[in-house]
Amino acid sequence: MSRGFLVRVGITGVAVLVIVLLGVTMSSYHLGLGARVGIYFTAILGLNILLGYTGQISIGHGAFMAIGGYTTAILSHYHHWNLLATLPAALLICFVLGVTFLFTAVRRVFKSTAAGGVAAALYSLNPNALYLASTPMTEAVFFATLAALLYFTVRFRETQSLGSVVGAGVAAFAGTLARYEGWFLIPFVTAYFLFTARRRFRSAFVFGAIASLGPILWLAYNGWVFDNALEFYNGPSSPKAIQGGLAYPGSGDWRLALIYFGWAVRACAGAPLFFVGAAGVVVALWKRAFWPLLLLTLPGVFYVWSIHSSGTPIFLPNLWPHSYYNSRYGMVLLPLAAFCGAALVALAPRYRAVASLAVLMLASSVWLMNPHPEAWITWKESETNSVARRAWTKEAAGYLAARYHPGDGVFTSFGDYTGVFREAGIPLRDTLTGDNGPHWQAAMLRPDLFLWEQWALVMGGDPVQTAVNRARRRGPNYDLARRIIVKGAPVIEIYERHTAPADLIHPTHEDSIPQSARRQE
Repeated sequence: MSRGFLVRVGITGVAVLVIVLLGVTMSSYHLGLGARVGIYFTAILGLNILLGYTGQISIGHGAFMAIGGYTTAILSHYHHWNLLATLPAALLICFVLGVTFLFTAVRRVFKSTAAGGVAAALYSLNPNALYLASTPMTEAVFFATLAALLYFTVRFRETQSLGSVVGAGVAAFAGTLARYEGWFLIPFVTAYFLFTARRRFRSAFVFGAIASLGPILWLAYNGWVFDNALEFYNGPSSPKAIQGGLAYPGSGDWRLALIYFGWAVRACAGAPLFFVGAAGVVVALWKRAFWPLLLLTLPGVFYVWSIHSSGTPIFLPNLWPHSYYNSRYGMVLLPLAAFCGAALVALAPRYRAVASLAVLMLASSVWLMNPHPEAWITWKESETNSVARRAWTKEAAGYLAARYHPGDGVFTSFGDYTGVFREAGIPLRDTLTGDNGPHWQAAMLRPDLFLWEQWALVMGGDPVQTAVNRARRRGPNYDLARRIIVKGAPVIEIYERHTAPADLIHPTHEDSIPQSARRQE
């Protein structure tokens, strides 16, 4: 046991002790004030992980924080739980929410509690699902919304209630804010209500109106911020732009797209569950569970289509080019595999205990025989692909932290670079990126008039480097300050400005000058 580990444990223990003592000795006013500070601090930490490390934005994080908050409030106020005891419950509730909806939906479909329990267990015991649920990724969020959508649509078939329509609409709405495959589900679920509802047009309209709010809000946001409603599809950070037109397996080839996606599903679910689920499809069809099969299959159809037509490759270690990229997309069919595994249990109601144990042991055998993270493809992908990024992030952050002055400003792209700013202690408000919309575009096209930032952080050949090179014609002049070369990663370059734009007319209104430009030249 290393000395550093013992020091960290000691510091953590002291911090916990101080918090407990403060909670006992403080007045109710200061305790309430401290609780509010803690809430905001927790929210900031969560956003820092998402924005600071990954550069991604998820509108759904506020909702999941609220779920945790309500869990704590209900358990402490109505059931008199100790506040410390509510913390693990609040952390688990978001993941459990999706598993609960899956359990109740499967139990309704097969009229079997054992089948529902097996479906929930097959999903919740999958190490790839557990790993992604612990990261700032949206797969676990989308699973919860998909399971809720399945439950409310199955419930509607039996009850014909407007409440089920609204519940399905809210679940679909939340899914569209989490991932784009949620958009793909809307027309199919609308058609489901048209064919199964007694008041078909009312039900379909209510569902469609609620579910479509997500895409409408996202299109409006992109139109307002980027002046392009389809910025996520054809903008500089879209999958097509990232791929850059380079060929990859499955592009324009339906057969290869299906093969690569199928292998991703197998890697995420594990080979035993993959084949157990395939056998369960036959049983589910015999049980006439047509709608659950269709709904749970649709996200997979979306990804096969994306591989074929939308510049979205999947790379796996056993297929050319033998690397890791987007393997987690195979997780979208894990709910389907869990559902079909549960169908096998429903096939033998008299022997449900034996069947449940057999399905669970068989599906989990691959993880039990090799209980190491190296066997979890989602973890292995993140570990493999982050080695080079972590190296150049550390070097770039160290260089900027020693030389950056508050208000200097950094002209850059977004995404992976955000880790540099976090480690260097540079606030995102000091950066000029594509998220600044017209200002960033103006700086790209006319750097002599609109580019004020003292520093530029570029990845070899990206649009920011093109703008820096263009600026040399009329100013401002940026000199290469540091070039970072790490094996397996693009070249990272840091530029520093040494002259202001030669023909700049300084604005007379102070607020029209970017904050980063107010530093003395």
